[in-house]
Amino acid sequence: MTYNGTGAPAGWNWILSFLFAAGTLTGFDASGHIAEETKNASVVAARGLFTSAVATGVFGFATTILFLFCTPDLDTLFSLGAPQPFVQIYALALGRGASIFMTILAALGLIMNTSIAIVAASRLIFAVARDGVLPLSWWIGRVSADGQPRNAVTVMYVFGAALLCTILPSQVAFTSLVSAGGVPTIAAYGLIGLLRLTMTPNGFRSSKFHLGRFRLPFYAATAFFNAIVFAVDISPFFFPVTAETFNFACTIFGAVTIFAVIMYFVTPEEKWLRPEAVRQAQEAADHDSGEDDSMVKATEG
Repeated sequence: MTYNGTGAPAGWNWILSFLFAAGTLTGFDASGHIAEETKNASVVAARGLFTSAVATGVFGFATTILFLFCTPDLDTLFSLGAPQPFVQIYALALGRGASIFMTILAALGLIMNTSIAIVAASRLIFAVARDGVLPLSWWIGRVSADGQPRNAVTVMYVFGAALLCTILPSQVAFTSLVSAGGVPTIAAYGLIGLLRLTMTPNGFRSSKFHLGRFRLPFYAATAFFNAIVFAVDISPFFFPVTAETFNFACTIFGAVTIFAVIMYFVTPEEKWLRPEAVRQAQEAADHDSGEDDSMVKATEG
């Protein structure tokens, strides 16, 4: 039995299911955002990225299977009329006691996820402000007496609250903004894989987590999958497309991209990207000691 609630062609209707499912595959790079505060970051931060991605895949797959077995027939499912129907699904499948336990477990998971997101994102905002990129960077990049970027957290709170309030006048505006927030992340994931495949397929040989002979397929798979998710994030969610159902994520992303390109040519390179920092990063990435070289050769067979 197939349900098409989007009005899209059957194939694209199925692809649109990645809109929310793919969201669980983002954010695994959080440990990279706090690498400056991590001891032995070249190993620990990279291990955090890897284990987070594996954990997301394993537990996300298990959760998908759980919902497939718990979900009632489609007529019952879509008659629930709830924005987040997992609570009702648990109640129908497990009964009152077990559904309360699963709902509490899901709520705790969301709280933990939000806490980690605040830690990672605040460090990212602080780092960008420290380089003088943001308006009011002098204030946002300031830390408290105990070394915490509280001003960056305040900025996150204000903008997060403002974005959440957009759901009041328009569901489409809120969904578009949420999609627009995920589009740059997905685009960055895919662009990294694409550039590694096309520009530096044999670079970064000093990495402690070299992919060896599997690196090219992994780069290609990364670019391909994230291209699909990117297309989903900027696609309309309902067809035929009207002003009320148009996904403005593509407009927002396009405007920001155009503005960034203009600023790239207008702003002197030394002001936003210090040449010595770039050289140090390149030298560290391409440094190839005898030990690293033997490890790479061993992984390449």
